[in-house]
Amino acid sequence: MPAGRGKNCGENAPMKLATYKDGSRDGQLVVVSRDLSVAQYASNIANRLQQVLDDWNYLSPQLQDVYDALNAGRALNAFPFDPTRCMAPLPRAFQWADGSAFINHVELVRKARGAEVPESFYTDPLMYQGGSDDLQGAQDQITCVDEAFGVDFEAEVAVITSDIPIGCAPDRALDGIRLVMLVNDVSLRNLIPPELAKGFGFVQSKPATAFGPVAVTPDELGEAWSKGRVHLPVQCTWNGRKVGMCDAGPEMTFHFGQLIAHLAKTRRVGAGSIIGSGTISNKGVEKKSGTSWPKGYSCIAEKRAMEVVQDGQAVTEYMKVGDTIRIEMKNAAGHSVFGAIEQEVIAYAPANKRS
Repeated sequence: MPAGRGKNCGENAPMKLATYKDGSRDGQLVVVSRDLSVAQYASNIANRLQQVLDDWNYLSPQLQDVYDALNAGRALNAFPFDPTRCMAPLPRAFQWADGSAFINHVELVRKARGAEVPESFYTDPLMYQGGSDDLQGAQDQITCVDEAFGVDFEAEVAVITSDIPIGCAPDRALDGIRLVMLVNDVSLRNLIPPELAKGFGFVQSKPATAFGPVAVTPDELGEAWSKGRVHLPVQCTWNGRKVGMCDAGPEMTFHFGQLIAHLAKTRRVGAGSIIGSGTISNKGVEKKSGTSWPKGYSCIAEKRAMEVVQDGQAVTEYMKVGDTIRIEMKNAAGHSVFGAIEQEVIAYAPANKRS
């Protein structure tokens, strides 16, 4: 049965959830109001988000009752919601698999280096296995070990799944999406080429990934959630300057059901697995003065690729210590859906370094 047909069946219903820092590894689950103004601890229902994902049919209706009370102003134990206290909604996950579902991003980056896009990329999603043991909160800092590594932000959308059976079909996989999140999948661009040349994928070039303050059910997105895609723009603001306003919906080549099915082709996928969309990217338009990308970019690597295509060389540098990045998605009414990711790049300082 498709998700979102009624909370009495334990299926998806409008709801926003977050995880507050409490000194533990997994934090404390809170329910957050639609306008992100107030929240309430869910400790009388579940302490951790993973508990809810493990027993969704029983626990999620109880959480929705709290959500309804918050939105109606009836919650007795509500307090002002503070995104600075948020960990990642799921601070550590059994799995973090990131796709590359926006083929325009792949086409542009490969065009900049004079490479063709293999035909299989249009029918078979790209995906890598990321680190899921240390997922960051929306306002946690980006630790830079060396600026020469090429620190880059990547604005994405991700989903958290229920249990998905082996060989699950894409349409059926959509039913297993429990929550949707906003992502900054930080990359170290100058470490990527030598790692990929080894033929085994990303490791050192993919540091900790950050997630927006709240995770929302697909039903909370309303009409913006359609055919396994989020049809809303994602705004990227780098050092206070808006650099991107790319739509996460229409140009997503592979929807989330297809990405989940790709992951589940030969194995089961456990509840609490996170699957990412890859860098959100939109095609540009041709103008008489040359090629233009009016919606900007969701990562610096794409901006640099644009420069190579237009002018023959990349001039934009990657992030430096002290740089900031803000990533946010707003709905048609202009209200923040997930809250904003706001991160600063800081220099790495070894814990055992002596003064």
